[in-house]
Amino acid sequence: MDEQSKRLVVNAITFGRVPFVVLFMVLAVIDGYWPAWWLAVLATASLAIASLTDLYDGKLARKWNVVTKFGAMADPLMDKVFYLVVFPTLLWLLGRQPHESIHALVMLVFTVLYILRDQWVTFLRSVGSLYQADCKANWLGKFRTAASFPSACVIYVYVSLHPWFLPQALIYLIEAFLIFVNFWSIVVYTRQYMPYLKRALDKN
Repeated sequence: MDEQSKRLVVNAITFGRVPFVVLFMVLAVIDGYWPAWWLAVLATASLAIASLTDLYDGKLARKWNVVTKFGAMADPLMDKVFYLVVFPTLLWLLGRQPHESIHALVMLVFTVLYILRDQWVTFLRSVGSLYQADCKANWLGKFRTAASFPSACVIYVYVSLHPWFLPQALIYLIEAFLIFVNFWSIVVYTRQYMPYLKRALDKN
């Protein structure tokens, strides 16, 4: 396989996250109105496949030595699509269940925090790019992504199937951990880009 074909495969995996995420949303909403175990299983499978694309596109790009700036920009964009589709869907599903009203409020805070964090980091990177900063994701950003995808799968299984081995307390613990990681990520990125923010503010 030549280099161009390898890049096409890697980019296809990266952008393949979108159809699987949308398919998850469609299946989850249908299952919300007309519950069926097989719909929940298909939705979970779609979500799991979308999660795996984040793991394998980067691995293949490094293995095949086809890491590009385009891919470096496309991957976090696809991550944002994942968050913008999956977490509001989970929020909607929780909101339909009367005994999960408090949990739905937690998911609302969770979802808003994810969106705000991503917007803030995008702003910081934009400022940093004005001064030729290295705008690659740091280790905490990568950890946040790696933890968020399987966590979303676990939360959906809990919401849709209510298995005995996933008590509500465990789901709250997962969500609390991810909220903490989000706050930590905001602090780390802000400190990392603070010199560029100061330079930009000094010019204004």
